[in-house]
Amino acid sequence: MRREPGKLGTMFIDQVTIQVKAGKGGDGCVSFRREKYVPRGGPDGGMGGHGGDVIVQVDREMRTLLDLYYRKTVKAQAGKHGQGKNMTGGNGASETIMVPPGTVVEDADTKEALADLNEPGASVVVARGGRGGKGNYLFRSAKIQAPRTRTMGEPGEERRLRLTMKLIADVGLVGLPNAGKSTLLRSVSDAHPVVAPYPFSTLEPVLGMVKVASGASFCMVDIPGLIEGAHTGRGLGIQFLRHVERCRVLIFIIDAAGEIEPAQAYEQLLNELRSYSGTLVEKPHLIALNKTDLLPPGSRVPKFRAEGEGRVFRISALEKKGLRALVAAAYRLVTRDSRSSP
Repeated sequence: MRREPGKLGTMFIDQVTIQVKAGKGGDGCVSFRREKYVPRGGPDGGMGGHGGDVIVQVDREMRTLLDLYYRKTVKAQAGKHGQGKNMTGGNGASETIMVPPGTVVEDADTKEALADLNEPGASVVVARGGRGGKGNYLFRSAKIQAPRTRTMGEPGEERRLRLTMKLIADVGLVGLPNAGKSTLLRSVSDAHPVVAPYPFSTLEPVLGMVKVASGASFCMVDIPGLIEGAHTGRGLGIQFLRHVERCRVLIFIIDAAGEIEPAQAYEQLLNELRSYSGTLVEKPHLIALNKTDLLPPGSRVPKFRAEGEGRVFRISALEKKGLRALVAAAYRLVTRDSRSSP
């Protein structure tokens, strides 16, 4: 998702393609000892140093890949050439690319997955530096006592990388546009997403920490609204469905007073998630019927077709009604899921 800087903040970049090139190894040296009192000094050309690697490492403070959006090429330093007196050249400095937690690293050309970096400090070498060349000291022998042979340093690895950030959150809010996801996040967390009375006011995922009455907390993310056909690229959904994959628990936010019947809206959301990835619909989830303050008094909770989908909650995110029970239920699912995870 790309957006010009302005009132709504800076761009949210969650996927970039960059060129990386490791350093070339230094060349070997041809040299001979020339000291006055050392007869038959012989060869003393040293080896070249190794080229620097290119490393991708997690920085827990980063939230987007914006820095790399403007940095299309990353090069490591070349190794120094060998010198006389059998001196090996210095190794080239490695170059480290810092990325947010939850970044998937793959080769852009072969589609090979190189790493899935989730933990702070986790790293992977994506391009190895070339080995240094051999100096003539290593080519000496009984037959060849004054070799003038050396080898050149090897080139470093070069490849195109695709870096894809998938937000790591405990609970993900999914729903149709203008269902009230942002309002809910503002009401239960420390986040301040943009709230407006029109669809697609959320243009990028927003994270917030939700505190539970027991003193515990969990991370919640507001995903931009999904429309029918989101998995094929319609609307903003396809750009952010990847972030739903990281969530342990989902909360379906349904507009109880909207034009679309709640059960129909729920099925539409399920179909979009299923079309993108079958594993998404298997995640534990809750259903939150929002905007109940707009319903006529005494109206009933709509029934949903499938069984075993968890509890249905009547809430009003704007008036902060029913949120405590919803948050407590979500926290129970999150802790249950974490205990069952290997």
